[in-house]
Amino acid sequence: MKLAGVRNQLTQKLFHPYLLDNITAPVIDEDKLLLLVSLLDGQALSMDEIEKYSVTAMLLQIALDTHENVDNSYSGEESGNLKKRQLTVLAGTYYSGLYYKMLAETHKVEMIKELAAGVKEVNEHKILVYRKDADAIDKLMNSVKLIEASLLSRIAVYFNAKEWKELASNLLFIKRMIAEEKNFVQTGSSVVFEGLKKLAFPKSNLELAMLSIEQQKYLLSICERYIDFSISMIEAALKKLPALESLLEERLGEILGQHRSMSKIILEEG
Repeated sequence: MKLAGVRNQLTQKLFHPYLLDNITAPVIDEDKLLLLVSLLDGQALSMDEIEKYSVTAMLLQIALDTHENVDNSYSGEESGNLKKRQLTVLAGTYYSGLYYKMLAETHKVEMIKELAAGVKEVNEHKILVYRKDADAIDKLMNSVKLIEASLLSRIAVYFNAKEWKELASNLLFIKRMIAEEKNFVQTGSSVVFEGLKKLAFPKSNLELAMLSIEQQKYLLSICERYIDFSISMIEAALKKLPALESLLEERLGEILGQHRSMSKIILEEG
């Protein structure tokens, strides 16, 4: 019921007739929303506070995602594409504005500082990943984790909930890496695997899809190693947390099940 209440408020905030008639509707990341509401639900907050913090943080997350889609969704400068690009930028700014307005009304200055630092962190690490600027595999993987979970992590830090930070950041990292593995295996493309290729085979000028089977398997083995480590971090965090709500526990099981399925496909096709 709490989750549904937050999602309903968020949907109302995101509704803007002109924007929705001209650009793709913003996507609410249900896993981030579920983790966020679950985290806040354990902090002795009122329902009103849970809704306000959840909606504001998700607006900020959607603003970041919307601005990222400007480069990924549209190409060319035809009038239609240009209009979509401009409106997508405007939409991201609009969602950011809603976030600042709502959070400013709560007078939680420290929360604003934490989330502002999170936005800066996400943007810096997106640049590092997309430009393939990481100089070590550990740094690349850490950047992916920060991109996926920096806002949630900052909220966990604000509430001194270290175990929630570990759970959220590692679960979202696994989810992202499963998607990257799937893209790599099925289409031969992946922004993260491009970065891995540059670090693992610095002298290779081959495209991802043109790598040898052994090279592809090596990149996948690196990815699997980091996922396995994140699973161990989740297990450690769960030992320190109270029993999860059934919905979050079910979703955790689904994501880890997707990893097992993906691992099986990799082994079979390898």
